[in-house]
Amino acid sequence: MQTHVDSQAWLKLSHSHGVNLSLKELMYYKAKAQLLELAPKVRIKNTLAGQYLAPHKGRSMEFAEVRHYQNGDDIRSIDWRVTARTGETHTKLFQEEKERPVFVFTDFSNSMLFGSQLLLKSVQAAHISALVAWSACQRGDRIGGIVFNQHSHLELKPSAREKAVLKLCHNLCDAHQLALENIDKPAANNFSDNLKRLNHLAKPGSLVYIVSDFNALDDASFKQLELLARHCELIGCHISDPFEHQLPAFKQTVTVSANNQQFALPLMDKSFRQRFAKNAEHAFSARINRLTKSGLTLLSFDAATALELQLVRK
Repeated sequence: MQTHVDSQAWLKLSHSHGVNLSLKELMYYKAKAQLLELAPKVRIKNTLAGQYLAPHKGRSMEFAEVRHYQNGDDIRSIDWRVTARTGETHTKLFQEEKERPVFVFTDFSNSMLFGSQLLLKSVQAAHISALVAWSACQRGDRIGGIVFNQHSHLELKPSAREKAVLKLCHNLCDAHQLALENIDKPAANNFSDNLKRLNHLAKPGSLVYIVSDFNALDDASFKQLELLARHCELIGCHISDPFEHQLPAFKQTVTVSANNQQFALPLMDKSFRQRFAKNAEHAFSARINRLTKSGLTLLSFDAATALELQLVRK
């Protein structure tokens, strides 16, 4: 965990405020793009695999491996250096590359507008989204996405180059500002509706990053995730705050507000804190298990540590 001094230094370095979101802090991740590996982690059921290494071998620009020559192999692929060294004929294998877009699905719902230490969860979500986009841009992939809060959504159809990343970053800043300004207003936009929009937007074979705390999932949301997982590779970036896992010790009762209600937390009571931690662990485990069954490959992030430090540890 970062110290207070380290946190302040990192916030200054990354141009981050921790609460408000700026284009300058999302530009910070352009130089960090190499931290994220966008190669596929699972086989895509659909044959339109995208601009990533396909599971089958063939002639292309991407070298895969060397193996013993077999009848029928193209003699143009013989690796003469390995053949001369071993005395046995070897041939080079290559992996094909095909086009597939990368989609970023970013959740700025009210539950994301919370943070007890370094950043709001929503700000960390924006950092992850920007890093995914810059990494995709570096590979030459097309970038698309949906950014939403509880009141509106913004769609970005897949397009290439830095211009697409900048458009996504502008969408992130605009949607986040609207979320902060309307946090007390009744919700008019939900998670499952935006997943339905994503299902229409993401073509078969797409790589989809879903960045959220996944607090607002219902049966309709899981149905949409299962439909999406049938033809896309889904990476879930699950964001939480340390306060959601374990309450800090305090000398008096603390009153907090959530969903227009107030709750008293007796933080001086050790048994209360232990019960909270146990219940939180059970809730997080149940959520993660169901998300995994829905077809997501999950990555866990917290809002209290700089993103690049978390990626280095993974």
